[in-house]
Parts: sequence; structure tokens; C-alpha cells
Amino acid sequence: MRYMEFGKTGMIVSELGFGCIPIIRLDVDVAVEVLRRAYDRGITFYDTANAYRDSEEKIGRAFDGMRKKVFLATKTLRRDAEGAAKHLENSLRRLRTDYIDLYQLHQIAQEKDWNAVTAPGGALEAVVRAREEGKVRWIGVTSHNLSMALKLVRTGLFSSIQFPFNFIEENGNNELIPAACEQGLGILAMKPFAGGMIDNAGIAFKFLRKYPNVLPIPGYDSVDSVEEVVSLYRQPNVVTAEDLRLMDHYRVELGKEFCRRCEYCQPCPSGVMITIAMGYRIVASRMSPAVSVEFCRPAMESVKLCDNCGICVERCPYELPIPDMLKLNYDLYEKHVADLR
Repeated sequence: MRYMEFGKTGMIVSELGFGCIPIIRLDVDVAVEVLRRAYDRGITFYDTANAYRDSEEKIGRAFDGMRKKVFLATKTLRRDAEGAAKHLENSLRRLRTDYIDLYQLHQIAQEKDWNAVTAPGGALEAVVRAREEGKVRWIGVTSHNLSMALKLVRTGLFSSIQFPFNFIEENGNNELIPAACEQGLGILAMKPFAGGMIDNAGIAFKFLRKYPNVLPIPGYDSVDSVEEVVSLYRQPNVVTAEDLRLMDHYRVELGKEFCRRCEYCQPCPSGVMITIAMGYRIVASRMSPAVSVEFCRPAMESVKLCDNCGICVERCPYELPIPDMLKLNYDLYEKHVADLR
């Protein structure tokens, strides 16, 4: 494992991090085992959020008594100072620490978000105060919107930027990464597997390792998944013509509009299992219709509950037309069901 300076913070962290959404699916003991295995394999950077259910509590338990050996990053979705301050106190308690290394304003994607957090009484005010009090060491920001991410980088207010980056969503390479490097920001690559749509770790990280200033934070839900990714960093990074061909295949297969399974759209008030149903077309392209239908049946049948309320569209950081996409996937599912009769 190579270690790198994280932007201009002066902190040295592992070149590979740990995005801690997947551990919410694990029992506490299993989550602790996975987190500790990652540390044993050299990973020192752990990214979570107040919104990730019990993720912070599991991290706090895993690293209790070894706080200075890990770099902890968390986030708040609150836009107001009072709410952000409460989130921070919750995070400190759950993580079993008296300071957060990197505290991030979460998903600043639109002007209304930026205006809210920077207004008097906004979240940024509370986080800056927390930094002055020693509860936060550095302030970062995350966004799924490229133009907004560029604006955030150029404000000079932040020590890091977190943005989706993988060989499908690679637009950040043109302006965002150079701008962040120029400002001395740490760069965190969320969604290195495009929300799980890239199912080949080898080519996913062959692409990412071409950018030594970018720190990927994949999620792990097992000891085996930790071992798989870490093992890729034990060998030279060689990108072959076949690797490039395979990357192009994924780009064509997924297109420009696809679900990254971030689950921000959930829960659906009508009970639609959005995340699984949104992935039906990809599942069906990789499995037989019979397997796809059986695997996804509960989720696809739940699509009939959609009443086009639009709440999922408002929540989606990628502004996907979710109800329309669900309808197209359901039409394909119905065709497969009919063909199997």
C-alpha cells in the first residue's frame, strides 16, 4: 500500500480508502471484522456519514482505542447551523472520538443548497465554529453535480472535494481534478464501481490508479471484498488494449442514464423497491430471462405501486427520470415473464 499526503492537510493517508455505506447491511461483529481487516491490510482512510444508519457506530466500535491510527471522515446533509451542530455531536458520540478529521457538507449539488449552507445561520457557520473548537480538523464538501463541484473547489473554503469518478463517469478529469490539485484539495472518488454497475474490480482500479492524486473510497461488505481490492494494489498498474475494450463495453451497456444505487431516493412512500427495479435491465443483460425474473420478481412487481408522485426524482442526485425508467424496466420484465410461459 502506498501512502499519500491528503491535499494540503499535511496528513498522510492510504492511497485506497473505505466507503462505509455497505457496512450498514452487516451485523455489528461482521462489520467490525471487515473494518479491522481493511486496517490490517493498510487502509487508514474511512468515510461515512450521519445519514448512513449505524455505520458510524460500527466504525467507532472497530477503532475504539486506536483513534490516532485512522483518518475518519463523515458528513452532514443538514443545511442549517443548528442541525449541522447536532449531527456533528451525534457523529462524535457514535464514532467514540472527540474530533473528526474531515467533516463534509454532504451533497451540495444545487444553488439552493449552497445558498442555504452559506447563509447566516447556515451549516457552514456551525462547521467553521466546530473547527475553531477543535471538534473538526478540516472541512470538506461532496457533490454529484460537476459544475457545482467546480464552484465549490474554487471558493477556497474547503480542504477536500468528493465526487463520483470511474471510467464511466470520468468528466471530472477534464476540469475538476486539475482545479482541485491547483487549490491543493484532497480528492475523494466516490462510486469507483459506478454504484455497483461495474462488476470487474480489476479494470475499475486500473482506471483509477492512473490518477495518483485521487483517493478512491470503494465500499466493502466482506473480508473477501477487502482482500480482492487490496490485492490489486500489490502489483504494477498496466492497462492493456483489452482492458480499454472492456471499459468501452461497459460504457455502451450502461449508457448515460443509469442508477448508481446510492439509495437517496429511498424510502418510496408507495413501497416501490426502486433500487433493485432500476437495475433490472442490467441484470437481464447479464443473466438469462428466467434467472432475472426470479431474482427481481418482488421488486418488479412493486413497480405497479408507483403513483408518479415525483419524490424519488426530487431526491435523486443525478436527476434521473426514475418513474419513466421504472416503466421501461417493467415493460421488459413483463415481456420476459410472457416469454417464459
